[in-house]
Amino acid sequence: MPAYYLEALTVTLGIILLMAETFCSCKGKSWVGIAAAVGLVAILGLTFTAIGPEAKPTAAWASWPLWNFYQFDSLARFYKIFALVTTLFVILLAIDFRSILARFTDTPDSEAGTGEFYALPLFACAGMMWLASAKDLAGAFVSLELVTVTFYILVAYMRRNVGSLEAGVKYLILGALSTGFLVYGIAWVYGATGTMRLAEIANCLPHLTNTTPLLFGIAFVMIGLCFKIGAVPMQVWIPDVYQGAPTPTTAFLSVGSKAAGFILTIRFLEPFLASEVTRGPILTLLLILACATLLFGNLAAIPQTNFKRLLAYSSIAHAGFLLLALAAWKPETAISEGSIKVVSFYLATYLLMTLGVFFVLAQVRIQRDGETIHDFNGLGKSNPALALALTVLLAALAGVPLTAGFIGKFMVFSLALDAQLWPGIVVAFISAAAGFYYYFNVIRAMWWRDSHNAPSLILPPISKVCIGVLTIAVLVCGIWPQPIWSLLK
Repeated sequence: MPAYYLEALTVTLGIILLMAETFCSCKGKSWVGIAAAVGLVAILGLTFTAIGPEAKPTAAWASWPLWNFYQFDSLARFYKIFALVTTLFVILLAIDFRSILARFTDTPDSEAGTGEFYALPLFACAGMMWLASAKDLAGAFVSLELVTVTFYILVAYMRRNVGSLEAGVKYLILGALSTGFLVYGIAWVYGATGTMRLAEIANCLPHLTNTTPLLFGIAFVMIGLCFKIGAVPMQVWIPDVYQGAPTPTTAFLSVGSKAAGFILTIRFLEPFLASEVTRGPILTLLLILACATLLFGNLAAIPQTNFKRLLAYSSIAHAGFLLLALAAWKPETAISEGSIKVVSFYLATYLLMTLGVFFVLAQVRIQRDGETIHDFNGLGKSNPALALALTVLLAALAGVPLTAGFIGKFMVFSLALDAQLWPGIVVAFISAAAGFYYYFNVIRAMWWRDSHNAPSLILPPISKVCIGVLTIAVLVCGIWPQPIWSLLK
């Protein structure tokens, strides 16, 4: 099957569900989410049979002009799978979160305003998938804006909640600002190289006599991309938006949007990092961004009492580790993994850990009507199995050995040591130590603090299965990470 069918099927599924929800008079809307989840599972299965023109050059579709803008390599396949899996879990999370969505969109006993919430993530998913296959900056920009515009709606979806509306306005304003930086930077890159195609940019670099305009453009593009990945200097929106947005949207932002930003960052920087002309200044820029992001995210997370805000600063901190892996640039060889695969592996483990935590947080929000760390008090006594799962997930985020999070951080430190980035290593070590403190503060609340008669959590079937699967995956990948490496290869 031609690879471009994957995005076409995803968009078609989203349109069909929007139309069906509009004309269906059913009071409950969870069937829209179930249909979306089933459709995503089917498309996910098709990704393993999808092929590009290289696999079947004699096919009629292999000569279409489409392939001048669309590529399908192993990295594109991996990030398409990543986008589909993330969207699938987010929609399942939204199904169990529908009582809160109903309360703040229509009335507590009506789901009339929740149907679109299950269909909109499909369009963001399609944008992420197109982004993974982009071969030129124009196509990448359009794909990225499809993702961003969808998130504008999802962040402000709970229109009867002031916090959600405030988060939507902040995300819209700063998102528009970052788009301006991105477009301006792309214009400078195009002016310096005469092309927007990433492969042709690599061929132009050895012939440049003055790299200042090009580096100026790259700096502006990186500012725009820092908004997408949640890195300094465009990270200020994250805590407020994460706290105000619906929990499924926050999970989608934390995992899906970040991955979309990093695949574009990788595609954009790869030709410049492969050239001696531009590698030095870009690596210096990446190291500065990584150190600043690590310090800001981890140190600002320490005093947080709201768990959602803590996860927001944690997201910034993880962006710092990912930037450090790029700053320690290493091409892939036959005997060692390069920076691109380390970043991709880290993102895959981050998906497992973070989505599992958000499933637990959503149930605390629903059943205890709160999102602070105090709302987790006594969880170890009222629901030991759930507290144990959350303990494993938080320990993995902190980087405890025998979890998937440890392997990701270990590989980042290994790259930094090989590149002798001593300032980055020192900052990363301090940041990792700070991470242990604020993650284990939540663990302490669950196991050592009294719940003060807070209701015990009873998990619905979907959340119970998803939390179990994600927790087991974190432990299995911490011992045997081969499944993720197989997807990357």
